Parts: sequence; C-alpha cells; structure tokens
Amino acid sequence: MTKIKRLLLKYLLLLALAFVVLSLLVVVPFRWINPPLTMVMADRWLSASNDGYKLKKIWLNWNQIPKQAALAVVTSEDQLFPLHRGFDINSIISSIRDAENGGQLRGASTISQQVARNLYLWTGRSWLRKGLEVWFTLLIEVAWSKQRILEVYLNIAEWGNGVFGLEAASRYHFAKPAAQLTAFESALLAATLPSPLRYNPARPAEHLRDRALWNLQQQERLGGTQWLSQLE
Repeated sequence: MTKIKRLLLKYLLLLALAFVVLSLLVVVPFRWINPPLTMVMADRWLSASNDGYKLKKIWLNWNQIPKQAALAVVTSEDQLFPLHRGFDINSIISSIRDAENGGQLRGASTISQQVARNLYLWTGRSWLRKGLEVWFTLLIEVAWSKQRILEVYLNIAEWGNGVFGLEAASRYHFAKPAAQLTAFESALLAATLPSPLRYNPARPAEHLRDRALWNLQQQERLGGTQWLSQLE
C-alpha cells in the first residue's frame, strides 16, 4: 500500500509540474506576442447560429491606443489597477458581505482577472473555473507589466456581438477609428463593458449617459491621462 501511495504521489507531482510548465508556456510568450484568439472569441464563434458569423478585431499596440479611451476603461473597470497585484481584496470582501446581508453578489473582478478569464477560460461559472482564473491572474501579474495587461485587455474586451477590442468597437459603434473618439464617446464605450451585449453606446439610454458623465468626472478626479504613467 505504501508503494502504491508513493507511486500515486509521484504521478500527482509530475502532473502538477506539467500543469505549471504548460501554464507558463501559454502565459509568458504573450508578454511580447499578441494573442491571435481568446477563449471567449472561440466560444462566441462556435456557438454562433449564423454560419456567416465573423469576429471583428483590430489590434492596437500601446502607442496606438488613445490614452483618453484607456483611462476611461480603467476608470470604469478598475481604478486600483496600478496598485493591486491582480485582486482587489477590499472589493471582494465588500461583495461577500453584501451577499451575506441579503444583497446580490456583485462582481469584483479586476482588469487582470478579466484578461485571465477572457484569454484562457471557458464561459460559464464554476469553482474550477474560478480557481483557474486565480492561477492565471497570478501568472499574468508576475510575467507581464501592468501596461501590457491593459494593452491586451483593450484589444480582447468584448464590445458587441462579434466585436472585440477598442479599435473594432470604435469602428463598429461610431464608424471611425479609435484615435478619433471624443472623450464622451470613449466614456460611453467604457460604460457598456459590464454588459457589452446589452447596451449600445451609439444610442445610449439615459442611465448609460449618466454612467459616461460619471466616468468623465472620475477621470478628472484621477488627474487625467497623466494617471496612466503609473503603468510604465
């Protein structure tokens, strides 16, 4: 029995080592290489009912991304992004307490977590998926710079049916490249991110316009695009 246990332990250790090595192989190269596809893109394409379904995506390198739009997204999604190491612990605790008191469990995902989830994991919810999300978030935070994490996020975030990334979103919703977006249009795009398939930034409902105005106020409070220099 002891021999069997040792053999089992050996195989478990080898399996764990293989998982770590494989994880590094699919995370570290994307520090320099732009990912051609994400798991969310693949899922949307495979589940599409339309045979002519096409992904709309155009990659922008960091120096091509309009910083006003980048600031709008960080303001909307994760204002502590430069400060945390992948997880906003206070937001997680607050969300759990609200749920325990009868409220709805709110999402507390950081931009780093969203990159890990969108890039590597399947859609849906499970404890296994959440555990893998934590693992890949830690690897991304260690292997990539904050600037790279945000660059990837701005290029893989979903902004409509088959629309991924800031450039594709700008062209799809406003019929112009991201470099020509106004501050308010950037704020509208950022405001749709919690539910990108539900809202239309080109025809915003009143509450979406209110969120965009709040976003602009928060950008000013943060100090404008200079705030992004913390990511360098």
